[in-house]
Amino acid sequence: MKAICFYFQIHQPFRLKTYRFFDIGNDHYYYDDFANDDIITRIAHRSYLPANEMLKEMIAQYGKKFKVAFSISGTALEQLEQYVPEFIDSMKELTATGCVEFLSETYAHSLASLQDPEEFVAQVKAHDEKIYQLFGQKPKVFRNTELIYDDDIAAMVLSMGFKGAITDGAKHILGWKSPNYVYNSAAAPKLKLLLKNSKLSDDISFRFSNTEWVNYPLRADTYINWIAQLPEEEQIVNLFMNYDTFGELQPRESGIFEFMKALPRFAAEHDIQFMTPSEVISKLKPVAELSVLHPISWTDEARDTSAWLGNTLQNEAVEKLYSIGERVRLCQDKRIKQDWNYLQASDHFFYMCTKHSSDGSVHSHYSPYDSPYAAFTNYMNVLSDFMTRV
Repeated sequence: MKAICFYFQIHQPFRLKTYRFFDIGNDHYYYDDFANDDIITRIAHRSYLPANEMLKEMIAQYGKKFKVAFSISGTALEQLEQYVPEFIDSMKELTATGCVEFLSETYAHSLASLQDPEEFVAQVKAHDEKIYQLFGQKPKVFRNTELIYDDDIAAMVLSMGFKGAITDGAKHILGWKSPNYVYNSAAAPKLKLLLKNSKLSDDISFRFSNTEWVNYPLRADTYINWIAQLPEEEQIVNLFMNYDTFGELQPRESGIFEFMKALPRFAAEHDIQFMTPSEVISKLKPVAELSVLHPISWTDEARDTSAWLGNTLQNEAVEKLYSIGERVRLCQDKRIKQDWNYLQASDHFFYMCTKHSSDGSVHSHYSPYDSPYAAFTNYMNVLSDFMTRV
């Protein structure tokens, strides 16, 4: 018997306004409120809200036979509360079905796990408190920013009491092994690992509406057949993707909503179940240990951290930011702590990426800046002002 584990990520950063050198010392408000309002409102109405309605319909039709998991960053939750409060209400309705699990992550969608262990633990705690406050769940499974993971992170995650973590099924880590099993960490053997099936996930999130793709148009029965035809012993297929796949990355007219709605019917024909990450971890035993000495992620072909820490601009910005962590922790000013959170979002460093590979277009597509150098200059101006306040 096989199972599908759906996990959806929702994150939005607080984008910075244009902040010039001469603003340093004179202007302590850093954010582009218009852009933040506009972007999250647009995406919520094109994607998040219709997708929630889709999931409600599926759960109403299939009951406990259909389940999904979410991870929502603290910064996204703040913006949704402020600009699209109806989404929070909609998500509470979904939660009440008992078919939704919330995962833990860093509050600010940050790189703290790689830079500042104390900050990392504090952010995870703050995020989980926010999830409990809004939705009444205490997360049991951890997912790091962009699925960043290595052995050191595994040890920290286990020490915080989590039973499992999810990350990418990176080929250079798995080798000949399949992502369609539960593994456990070599560094923290009690921590079970769920690995993203990149091909099957990306068939939905990236390739679905690509008319040049050999499998276009993708039908739900075809997709479920692919899963059913996997070796019998491969029991779990982890489909991890951004939630804006539905309606934003893949537009409504592509048929993505109809595709998703049809999956449970065809899955049932093949006796394929849907499980949450916690259920997978409790029901399936790990088949082997995985050792990950160097950080991996679910981003770019390299599946490493070079999207955020791959050049001198990024490293200078990250090192300067985290050099003041202890000073911020000693500070009692709520506004400073809030700015500290917002400035840690990994997106700021993603915008500084200078990659021009096959996936370089992705980096430019998501950036509000004309160039990585403009992103760096703007961020460093903001950071310079912030440091004068701490």
